[in-house]
Amino acid sequence: MLRFRPTHWERLVQRLEITSGELLADQEIPLLKSRRELSRAEALKLWAEKRKVGWAPCNPQW
Repeated sequence: MLRFRPTHWERLVQRLEITSGELLADQEIPLLKSRRELSRAEALKLWAEKRKVGWAPCNPQW
């Protein structure tokens, strides 16, 4: 599971925080695994890669 959230949003500089987590069978909320910050271009590339392998948007989990 990935969450994309803007952290710095100006005309020339756009950064997003990417939070990754794992769904566990016995937990209602995903287990937080890592956080990192990417440029908007890097985040769009990551999302495009995930969509190619079958990932789809879902309701917010955190």
